[in-house]
Amino acid sequence: MEQHLYFIAIVPPPHIRDEVCLIKKELCENYGIKHALKSPAHITLQMPFRRSAGEETILIGALRHFAENMRPVPIVLDGFGSFPPGVIYIALKGHSRLIALRQELQKILSGPCGFSDTEMKHKFHPHMTVATRDIPEASYNELWEIFGKRTFQASFVARGITLLKHNGKYWEIFREFGPTQM
Repeated sequence: MEQHLYFIAIVPPPHIRDEVCLIKKELCENYGIKHALKSPAHITLQMPFRRSAGEETILIGALRHFAENMRPVPIVLDGFGSFPPGVIYIALKGHSRLIALRQELQKILSGPCGFSDTEMKHKFHPHMTVATRDIPEASYNELWEIFGKRTFQASFVARGITLLKHNGKYWEIFREFGPTQM
């Protein structure tokens, strides 16, 4: 049975997605870094995983139920950070509510959705990636010198979660879930 690739995230409102996309395009044009352009701006809650069409139905139902009871989570984006030598991201400030949200989500994923410990086992450091995987090693220090000093500030209230699905070339917003089924 064919399996599809998904991940679960908080996706910011369109105006912030557009701002982040401009940064990703700048990195592509100036440094040839384009991998991060394969997904909309997001904060990953659950790393990529594979599921069949039948499992997708169960997943969608569980995420819908989870998000119906989700309390709004304030998100404050503030400056840049990095995971040397291959990731530059927009940093989040004060993300304890986001960590709690992820812990609640993991209960749903490990229960009704049957996620294994291995699928959920990754260190959670909330961030919004702007460059990843294809940063030339020789360019990393130069990039971090620029972005480490650069400012970026935005905020929004996350009122739901998003299921993204890979179409074979890039990630697409597949379903959005929230108290009013966004």
